[in-house]
Amino acid sequence: MRPIRIALTKGRLETRSVKLFEAIGFNCAQLNNKGRRLILPMDEYEVVLAKAPDVLTYVGHGACDVGIVGKDTILEAGGGASPARDVYEMLDLGFGKCRFALAGPAGADFTQGYHERIVATKYPNVARRFFEQKGMDVKIIRIDGSVELAPLLGLAHAIVDIVETGSTLRENGLAVYEDIMPISARVIVNRAGMKLRREEIERLLKDMELAVQVN
Repeated sequence: MRPIRIALTKGRLETRSVKLFEAIGFNCAQLNNKGRRLILPMDEYEVVLAKAPDVLTYVGHGACDVGIVGKDTILEAGGGASPARDVYEMLDLGFGKCRFALAGPAGADFTQGYHERIVATKYPNVARRFFEQKGMDVKIIRIDGSVELAPLLGLAHAIVDIVETGSTLRENGLAVYEDIMPISARVIVNRAGMKLRREEIERLLKDMELAVQVN
C-alpha cells in the first residue's frame, strides 16, 4: 500500500505547513531542499506540492489523501460537481489568516447611485452567494490578475477580494466597504480515504492538531 499522501499549497501556506510538520517532529529535510521536485518523502508520508485549486482536485479525486489549502479555495469551488463535495474539512490550522471583503474607491457609496452595480473578482461564486444573501442584484466580472485595476479603469464599481493588511487597497485609493468572512488554512481529507485508512489519517490529524495548539 502506498504512503499517505499530503497535498500542500505552494507558496506561503507551504512554508507555514513545513514549519508545522517540523514542530510535530517530522523529518522535513527533503521539503527544505526540494529543488524542482514536486513529490517528496517525509518520514512515512509523501508530500505533493501543487497550486491551491489542484490541491482540492487531487484530494477530492483520491490522488492524495490529505491536503492543506486556504478556505477561500474551498468556498469558491463548493457546490455542483466540484471535488470540494468529496472532501471533509477537518481542521483550521490558524495560519494564512486573511478575509474576503467588498472594496472599492475610497469615499464612494456602493449601495447608492448606480443603475447597474458591477463587481470584479477572482471569486465569482463567493461574490454571487454574498450578494444573493443580501438580496442585491449585481453584475459580476471575473478578473484573474490584479483585481484592484477594475475600479481604477472604470470597469467595475467595486471588487470582492482577499484582504490581509489592506495596504494594496490603500495605495491604490481603495477602501474596504464590508468584511465578508474570515479565511485561513484548512486541512481537508478525501471522504473515501477517511473510511479506508481512518487510523493512519486520524493519527496524522491528531499530530497536526496538537502542534497547532502548542504553537
